[in-house]
Amino acid sequence: MNVEIVTGELVTEVTEEGVTTKSGRFIPAAIKVWSAGIKAPTVLKELGDLQTNRSNQLLTRQTLQTTLDDNVFALGDCAACPQAGTDRIVPPRAQAASQQARFLVKAIERRLNDKPLPSFVYRDRGSLISLDTEQQAVGQLMGKAIKGLMIEGFIARWAYALLYKRHLMALHGGFKTGIMTLGNWLTRPVKGRLKLH
Repeated sequence: MNVEIVTGELVTEVTEEGVTTKSGRFIPAAIKVWSAGIKAPTVLKELGDLQTNRSNQLLTRQTLQTTLDDNVFALGDCAACPQAGTDRIVPPRAQAASQQARFLVKAIERRLNDKPLPSFVYRDRGSLISLDTEQQAVGQLMGKAIKGLMIEGFIARWAYALLYKRHLMALHGGFKTGIMTLGNWLTRPVKGRLKLH
């Protein structure tokens, strides 16, 4: 698909002709889409005496309890949870929120039974990106556990589709996911090829 990925570059200027990076590289582009980071809702800053960072995320300990109130837990995009052994926070990604949700089911039960809470440990399972519906996908499996294990094409597309179905089943159950899958299959000829989110 003639896609070039540029990493380690900071954008310094965007013009009608293209994008200029800090290193002086110019990338010509007729269409430019800017996507940078996340910011949690402003309402989190207004939740009483809870601490937030500049992205409005609630500061938590590794137990996912907020730093100033043991009875308030935060997860997903609204939580700034430290990663064990680093000065970084858990990335605000869907797989992190899913892992945190599973962790909290057990942690809250322990809290209600006055038992000590374990620490949340984020495990990067890798990333998959769907580029279109014609078997175009790319990804890295198992995150940093198996560094450099990249997959692409048909295998990556199937891995992406299976992961997506797993998410749908978690949200809607098997029956509704089956109906949605059938509906998508029936309407496939009239859908766009590129997924823009």
